[in-house]
Amino acid sequence: MRASDRAYLVLREEILDGDLAAGSVLAEVEQSTRLGVSRTPVREALARLASDGLVAARSGRGLVVTDMSVERITELFEVREALEQQAARLAARRRDTAVFAALRAEFRRADELLENDDPARTDYYALVARLDAAIDDAVANPFLIATLTGVRTHVARIRRFSQDNPARLREAAREHLVIVDAILDGSESLAAHATQIHLYRSLTNILGSIERNPT
Repeated sequence: MRASDRAYLVLREEILDGDLAAGSVLAEVEQSTRLGVSRTPVREALARLASDGLVAARSGRGLVVTDMSVERITELFEVREALEQQAARLAARRRDTAVFAALRAEFRRADELLENDDPARTDYYALVARLDAAIDDAVANPFLIATLTGVRTHVARIRRFSQDNPARLREAAREHLVIVDAILDGSESLAAHATQIHLYRSLTNILGSIERNPT
């Protein structure tokens, strides 16, 4: 793996996990020393992060990690709702039934994944990622998928608000199951509507969490 790719992946993961908080300054010299690479790979990595919207230039401060304010989160969900509803419709139209039948079986056991001792809910989020990938494959539209991929990068940054609410995660798992059922049945309208409800409840939970625990 190239040094710039390695630096990019490390910094990206730290931003998504919240280890590099909003407003953190990412200076080339400091990061190159910390990551054990030269400044050129770090510069390339920071350029990619800027393209992702994860860092931005701030006057007098250089590159800093972008924030995820209530306004930005709401704007993110406005875009996410439009894209994911359309993706659900297309997936219901073009699905591989065997793939979604297997996912349905997994989501029926999702409570077991949420009852283990993993505070990061790794297995559960891996299942959600497999659902996203299955929908992407069914959609088979590279323009839609490229845009969705960019949106999901920012969605990952706010995942911690759900991790702190096990009840919401169990509810979300049931909502995902309804989406899978609708896709499997080939119901485009129900798949889109179930997606809309899921995103509405997710946003409501996130905004409520922020209100209860202001930074």
